[in-house]
Amino acid sequence: MNIHINGKAYSLNHEAQITVTAALALHFIEPQQSTFAVALNGDFVAKGDYDTTRLKNGDSLDVLLPIQGG
Repeated sequence: MNIHINGKAYSLNHEAQITVTAALALHFIEPQQSTFAVALNGDFVAKGDYDTTRLKNGDSLDVLLPIQGG
């Protein structure tokens, strides 16, 4: 299975059932420790759904981090 996280390609075992939480771990993000938003193929994913939302081949995740400034 091939997915993209913030534009970077990841090739995973095609039989694996990977969740948003597991995909975030590939990108070194701990859902409990960071403030961010996730979009799956352009659609917002609620933080409570990370463990149950499964990815499919070709899916794209965008992890959006807050930007501070002023």
